[in-house]
Amino acid sequence: MLNLTDIESAAERIRGHLLDTPCVESKTLSQLTGTTLFLKFENLQYTASFKERGACNKLAQLSPAERAAGVIAMSAGNHAQGVAYHAQRLGLRAVIVMPRFTPGVKIARTQGFGAEVIVHGDTLDESRAHALALAAQGGLTFVHPYDDEAIVAGQGTVALEMLRTVPDLDTLVVAVGGGGLIAGMATAAKALNPAIEIIGVQTSRFPAMVNAIQGTCHPQGSSSIAEGIAVGTPGVITRAIIAARVDDLLLVDEGDIEQALVMLLEIEKTLVEGAGAAGLAALLKYPARFAGKRVGLVLCGGNIDPLLLAAIIERGMVRAGRLARIRVSVRDIPGSLARITAMVADAGANIDEVHHQRAFTTLSVQNVEIELVLQTRGRAHVAELLAVLNNAGIEACEQH
Repeated sequence: MLNLTDIESAAERIRGHLLDTPCVESKTLSQLTGTTLFLKFENLQYTASFKERGACNKLAQLSPAERAAGVIAMSAGNHAQGVAYHAQRLGLRAVIVMPRFTPGVKIARTQGFGAEVIVHGDTLDESRAHALALAAQGGLTFVHPYDDEAIVAGQGTVALEMLRTVPDLDTLVVAVGGGGLIAGMATAAKALNPAIEIIGVQTSRFPAMVNAIQGTCHPQGSSSIAEGIAVGTPGVITRAIIAARVDDLLLVDEGDIEQALVMLLEIEKTLVEGAGAAGLAALLKYPARFAGKRVGLVLCGGNIDPLLLAAIIERGMVRAGRLARIRVSVRDIPGSLARITAMVADAGANIDEVHHQRAFTTLSVQNVEIELVLQTRGRAHVAELLAVLNNAGIEACEQH
């Protein structure tokens, strides 16, 4: 089984070819989670993901014949970019098979590194099968995203850097898809500090590793905001390491990940993808589990589709009550709307949208239903605004 020497060798191999990313305390998030929280900013890597580490370590060990033939990989995006970038740097041919659900921004960036991108399959398993077939046909070296000791060793260098910067961490919290990152980090961390706790986090829509390790039968979904960890089949190598060296695996929901992503953007001014927010989502969902501990959290990737990000931010504002929808019923006479909008403005809210509804309503034909989408300061402000309208004799309620 992989050991600390393998990971230290990988660290030497990749030195100078990627960033030793910052690992710094977040005072605000520490207060909100009841921990002393340190963030490892792997989203600052050139390809915006830790995946560069494993790819760089793997490609650096190819034989001359393997280099001449080129490499092929399967990935939803971050592994693809890591392989493509380091293959380009080393002058190797790279073919990348990506599933159809891969965000366009990841496909474009992978192509930007000179790789030949083939979009195939509705799942990672289908993409993997196609990549393996192409590898056999073309004599290419298949670079697995997680089930390869060289890949796992490269990912484990994240823990070496974190514990060098903050040696007294109690707990490491790591997102889990196929398990390459947590397997490598657990190997390094447990060797350096056997008492450290390693906690993995999966999305409840793709709980394959949780099911494999804990013997549960959680159902698998078809898509996730955290597409980087949307893995249906856990790795053989990584599963064995996780069973031996990881203390616990937790599940988080899509809404938990969305909330964490928005918090990192708003509080830390840092952009992560869904998988990159999974660790913070676990701290928010299970506060008692981490209370009072010194926690290291890996922001493992920052590649997110801008349209998806816009939708997540908007939904986050709705959850926080900073974007609210209210329904108002009034007499359909001139001046009614002007009176309502003036009251909304006086209460300090801003109107985003206004919709009149006359036909599709059960109100009296003399009345009109007006739906307002408002920018507010939060839940208390929404309640205050509704009280102002109702006290003025205007029937108003919030719509969810």
